[in-house]
Amino acid sequence: MRITRSGAQASASGPAEYFTGTVRIDAPFAGEDPARIGGATVTFEPGARTAWHTHPLGQTLIVTSGLGWVQREGGPIEEIRPGDIVWFAPAEKHWHGATPATAMTHIAIAEKLNGSPVDWLEKVTDAQYAAGTKT
Repeated sequence: MRITRSGAQASASGPAEYFTGTVRIDAPFAGEDPARIGGATVTFEPGARTAWHTHPLGQTLIVTSGLGWVQREGGPIEEIRPGDIVWFAPAEKHWHGATPATAMTHIAIAEKLNGSPVDWLEKVTDAQYAAGTKT
């Protein structure tokens, strides 16, 4: 058993190559071999979002506060709120983040395949993101 105490890990900024806007990553966690599970609590300030990406074994998001958006390739931008649980299937191209006016925090959980839980792709353009304001 391992207990990681709240506040025992420093916050980190979401890397600019994978995120647009201000993103904070807190309490990252990972299982020990042979487990492949890992994740973190991620906070997106208004307008912040991930780049397009996929997960080889899928991803679960648990929204804990605020109001956010998610989109899978070819689908509409959809709102997510506290208590919502989002599942992205393996290799499903998607992005997620805050709305233009409201921050959003979620817990993100994914498993590693061949040592990696995510495959990062191109950034979500401002035009793609702005499409959410029309829905």
